[in-house]
Amino acid sequence: MNARRGRRRAHDLVAPIFLVALSLAGVAWAFPENLPIWRAIAVIVGWAGTGLLVGSLALMVREPRWSGLLGGLDTMYRWHHRGGVIGYVLLLCHPLALGMAGLEASPRTAWQAIAPWYLSWPEWLGWFGLLLLTAGLATTFSRRIGYRRWRALHYLTALGAISGLAHVFVILGEAGAFLAFIGLATIALAWRLLATDRGLSAHPYRVTHVTPKAADTIEAALAPCGGAFPVKPGQFVLAAFGDGPIYRGCGEFHPFSVSGIGSGGVLTVGVKALGPCTRRIQSLEPGTLVRLQGPFGRFLADNVEKPQLWIAGGIGITPFMAAIRRGQLPPTTTLIYLYRDAREAAFLDELQSRADVDPTFELIAEASGESLPDVPALLSRVTRLGQRQVQICGPKGLVEAVTARLRELGQPAQSIQYESFDFR
Repeated sequence: MNARRGRRRAHDLVAPIFLVALSLAGVAWAFPENLPIWRAIAVIVGWAGTGLLVGSLALMVREPRWSGLLGGLDTMYRWHHRGGVIGYVLLLCHPLALGMAGLEASPRTAWQAIAPWYLSWPEWLGWFGLLLLTAGLATTFSRRIGYRRWRALHYLTALGAISGLAHVFVILGEAGAFLAFIGLATIALAWRLLATDRGLSAHPYRVTHVTPKAADTIEAALAPCGGAFPVKPGQFVLAAFGDGPIYRGCGEFHPFSVSGIGSGGVLTVGVKALGPCTRRIQSLEPGTLVRLQGPFGRFLADNVEKPQLWIAGGIGITPFMAAIRRGQLPPTTTLIYLYRDAREAAFLDELQSRADVDPTFELIAEASGESLPDVPALLSRVTRLGQRQVQICGPKGLVEAVTARLRELGQPAQSIQYESFDFR
């Protein structure tokens, strides 16, 4: 799940600045002097690409304070992908620039400068790194690969970056930036593999209640086994459900928006069956151990003093439920809740009860079937639309349709905040 904001904040720029700084640091350390132009270009693009790749490794670390500093997991993952792709392209230009340098002598010299079978093992390290990067990045653009296989193959990019750094170290024979880059890459990989994927930084919780909320949707109450972490409405956690008395969990960390925040650190999360793991969670039972990481995100955090328009699609209702259950809502809050049919309308009875007793809360609930709803018609039912802070959470198609219509109506970009479900 990515929490993307229509308004760019200053901290949204920290991640790209971090990438650029690492890239420039490598170039500055090994800036070529008294080299022919093409060999100088080869050195520059090689170090610039290496800095971007190492920076992209650091951006895949899921740690609440680190993600908060860099603008949130959505911003980090977006720039992780961009930095990796741009760094890979720059590294591809490295052997091409070396070939251009050899071309000044002859085409044969150019070919011998880049063909692996003419080179020695230090150059093979560089080519091996490029092959690993190619294989790892190729999986990024495929949606047919399952999450587990995608994650395993994606680690090839990290091995490619390390192989490339080893290539640099052997060729130059100096530590310099190599130690800084390899140190940062090692810390990032170790944190991601051990603290995040293996759950060493996770907080232990236990399932206390499981309540069916709709077809293929449950809500689980989670109580801390030790210290609880503070969570705000609109935030999400990464949860790995383990084993219970009978239930056997998949053990994978998946993102779930918090649907309720109780006393004593108790949290509730809504889970809809959207894949093999979440379908297994539908048979969850009390007593099951669960590990939580987080919290993450800033959804619903801004402009709470303004009149609100909340738009939820399907299980996208969960972050709004946390805010509604908290008690006092912002003045003049309208919630548009869209679902396929009555069977899938999770929390609808609770929402209608709240609307019946709270004059400041308006509910527009509508079954939209399998297709997108009539967005212009829905928005036309909202009074004072231009004065509202708009918060959207739901499938990508709904988010895009609503934001496009709001922009047509002249809604200020800074008043649109949205959360969509895409966590790769």
